[in-house]
Amino acid sequence: MTNEKKYIKTSTIADAISEAIKNSNSFRFVAGGTDIFPNKFQENDTSDCFIDIADIEELKQITYTKDYLNIGALTTLETLKNNEFIAQNFPTLLEAANSVASPVIRKSATLGGNLLCENRCHFYNQSAWWRQAAGHCLKCGGDICLANGGKKYCFSKFVSDTAIALISFNAKIEIVSPEKTEFLYLEEIYSGDGIQHLLLEKSSIIKSIQIPLNIIYKSVFKKLQQRKSLEFSSLTTCITVFKDNKIKIVAGAIAPKPIFVVGALKDDFSELITSIAKNSKIVENDSYSRVYRKNMIRVLLNRSIKEIQLTEK
Repeated sequence: MTNEKKYIKTSTIADAISEAIKNSNSFRFVAGGTDIFPNKFQENDTSDCFIDIADIEELKQITYTKDYLNIGALTTLETLKNNEFIAQNFPTLLEAANSVASPVIRKSATLGGNLLCENRCHFYNQSAWWRQAAGHCLKCGGDICLANGGKKYCFSKFVSDTAIALISFNAKIEIVSPEKTEFLYLEEIYSGDGIQHLLLEKSSIIKSIQIPLNIIYKSVFKKLQQRKSLEFSSLTTCITVFKDNKIKIVAGAIAPKPIFVVGALKDDFSELITSIAKNSKIVENDSYSRVYRKNMIRVLLNRSIKEIQLTEK
């Protein structure tokens, strides 16, 4: 056994994937590092090889055609805020991005990184000595969920704010793997397993996020958090109404993966909201109580629906 740590810089996607294959036992891709390195310091991440992809220029491009906006996965959240085209066409995405962490962190944090950030739980996101004293949970090698006492499932919460907005837009992601390049709807990469919350092959890289243009009528984003800065979400919602009168409601931080429902403007909104609430998997793993977060699902979604209906088509 060796305790050697590796740090490898790459300049192309092909090089990064090649290095990932060579170091397949224990590696992490890293760019902004705002999620990975805190987990490393807490010993929640035990990777011994970091493959730096921050210098890959093809992952930083923002382009658009008549049908799609393509945002490179390494675009920082700060860069999104300063893009006029995104501000004009997707102000809700900027609202979601600006709700992440703090202004300083958003200068380094990338859009792709936020989509992939680790699920959160009060009993997991602690130092190694704290977790040892409290007892290890399912997510860090223990045999019980400290939040609800169960032994089968981890209910750590999905906390990416930008993912909730992008899923409501019907966004896709371009994924490059050793075998192929493919486009998937963003919601397809989340497993619902709090321990392994991603369905992506470890050596694959998100190249870009593709958002369809000229199909959205209006969108409303809401987030529940104790402070306006630094806090991970306790509940995130986004409702998007499309020009064909369809509606997509997405909620995060109330289950190990995003929850969504698709309907139409003619539908009973209360039934759509009930569907979101019924599919939530809220446990006592947040600073707010389970009951309060459950109740706030209806509050935030009803507020959003009222805002959407203020403007006539």
